[in-house]
Amino acid sequence: MSDVQLVDVLRALADPIRLEIVRHLADGTAHPKTSDLWPFDVQKSTLSHHFKTLRESGLTRTIVNGRQHDIQLRKAELDERFPGLIDSVLRG
Repeated sequence: MSDVQLVDVLRALADPIRLEIVRHLADGTAHPKTSDLWPFDVQKSTLSHHFKTLRESGLTRTIVNGRQHDIQLRKAELDERFPGLIDSVLRG
C-alpha cells in the first residue's frame, strides 16, 4: 500500500464505470468478476480493463478461489493511507 499514489487512485476513480464499481464494492465483501453480474452495458474485455485499472491503482484486490476470481475494495488500507478519501468519493 505504500506504493499507492493519490494521483493514480484519483485517475482510476475519474471514470464513471470504475467509480460505480467502487460504490458497489463499498459493502466490504468480495464480488465475483463475472461480467453478467455487473450492471454495465460494456464488453467483457472492457470490464476486465476497468478491473485491472482499479487493481493497478491500488483500489482493489483480486481474490482467486480456484477458477473464480473475486474483486474486493481495499477500504481499510485506503482509509489508513488516505483518511476520508473513499468516504468522500462515495458520498459525492
